[in-house]
Amino acid sequence: MQSKPYLTLADVKKIAAAAEAEALANDWAVSIAIVDDGGHLLWQQRLDGAAPLTAHIAPAKAKTSALGRRETKVYEDVINNGRYAFLTAPEVEGLLEGGVNIVVDGHSIGAVGVSGVKSDQDAQIARAGIAALGQ
Repeated sequence: MQSKPYLTLADVKKIAAAAEAEALANDWAVSIAIVDDGGHLLWQQRLDGAAPLTAHIAPAKAKTSALGRRETKVYEDVINNGRYAFLTAPEVEGLLEGGVNIVVDGHSIGAVGVSGVKSDQDAQIARAGIAALGQ
């Protein structure tokens, strides 16, 4: 039997604080969502000024990243390159850049999804959060 790391509440709080700090440092109003490896929501916050829709998009990005074990930009690129049939894949939402997979010791343990600014900026915030784990 193999064992693997998992996100603790302390880990999630570190990620959330670092992601929030990155967003605030850039004056970006966003929603931040963190999920486990099964796409189950562990944390969500909507910063002041973030559009209500971002509270739906951020967890969708996080879930898609966790279930696919890759950044959501991969899926956005697939669709933008003409493979529209991918839109029919089950359990797949949030097909925009901004969902970033969390990998520890080669194991996918969850993801961070961010929504509210340009997609590459959303991903920047997510990566800043993940960096707080020291990985």
